[in-house]
Amino acid sequence: MGSVKINNLTKEFNDVKALKDINLDIQEGEFFALLGPSGCGKTTTMRCIAGFENPTMGEILIGDKKVKDIPANKRNCGMVFQSYALFPHFNVFENVAYSLNIKELNNSNVFSKLGIYARLLNRKFGKPPKHIEEKVMEILDYVELTPYVNRLTSELSGGQQQRVALARALVMEPAVLLMDEPLSNLDQKLRHSMRNTIRRIQQDLGITTIFVTHDQEEAMSMADRVAVMDHGEVIQIGTPTDIYSHPKSSFIANFVGTSNVLKGKVIKRDTNETTVQGNGFTLRSIANPKKEEVDMIIRPEHIQVFLMDTDVSNEFNNTMNGKILVSTYLGSIVRYDIQVNDYTLVADATYSSGANILKEGTPVKLVIDSERVLLI
Repeated sequence: MGSVKINNLTKEFNDVKALKDINLDIQEGEFFALLGPSGCGKTTTMRCIAGFENPTMGEILIGDKKVKDIPANKRNCGMVFQSYALFPHFNVFENVAYSLNIKELNNSNVFSKLGIYARLLNRKFGKPPKHIEEKVMEILDYVELTPYVNRLTSELSGGQQQRVALARALVMEPAVLLMDEPLSNLDQKLRHSMRNTIRRIQQDLGITTIFVTHDQEEAMSMADRVAVMDHGEVIQIGTPTDIYSHPKSSFIANFVGTSNVLKGKVIKRDTNETTVQGNGFTLRSIANPKKEEVDMIIRPEHIQVFLMDTDVSNEFNNTMNGKILVSTYLGSIVRYDIQVNDYTLVADATYSSGANILKEGTPVKLVIDSERVLLI
């Protein structure tokens, strides 16, 4: 069983609470991301699962087994580190086979240990048994590294080293795969490719995977569910769509994607609509918050930008007047920074070839559907 359950996990370092009452229920076969800024506690959570840190309070279950008193090497977790932690003097085969050799060494008698020590030093000194060779070659083929089997890992590219680290974790057939920011050392194009590779392998094998990242694009594109963390706490858990579309706080709205956050006060409540007064504007929303002082959350892609003299009358629309401060061409979209009273709003407009980009200083009218105004 590869499920992971965390109950009331707390971790203290001297007087600092790195984790505060963490509760997670990760299902078998799920790709689960821990997302948050540096220092939020995501890596500490993973290290507690792996057995590299001892919780101050709380319990962790892998499958139906409590792992508090089980050492890291017996928790049946595979770990891919941010730095890959490969042996530079070993070739690809030797790196991936290492854990299998150590496992066999621990289970062997004194007469068998000499041969295992020999092949640990160098494969030339001792040929690995057939079952290890077949298993290693199978996983190397799976991660498309067969042509590099005899190459030193120090001679590989970053993406190839990352796949070696992944193969080394997978060859042990762990119940849970733990990945600590494994893509952070790669360039943007390679990160995109490796995201697809990791997700494909995870789905093919059905292995429970916990992925630590500070990159919201990685988490949103790969994970089945995401836990957003801040200051040692889990702030929200949900699917990528839920997290993005229904953030529970302004922090999440800003951290996961880009958001416009406007302060306001509820001045009217109808059956299907709430009216909020801001500084120099009024917006309507289908949300119905319980409090009076609210944050209005509007995603850039939900703001339509028109020239000031355009007729945009519609009973379901909110309108605001503003002025273009900056126009930034980003290929498929144009991002506008727009001055609206005391706020600078960000709006993304789809760009079509040959279309005019609004110039700085242009007066504009902004249109926002009431369904797209979140109130928190």
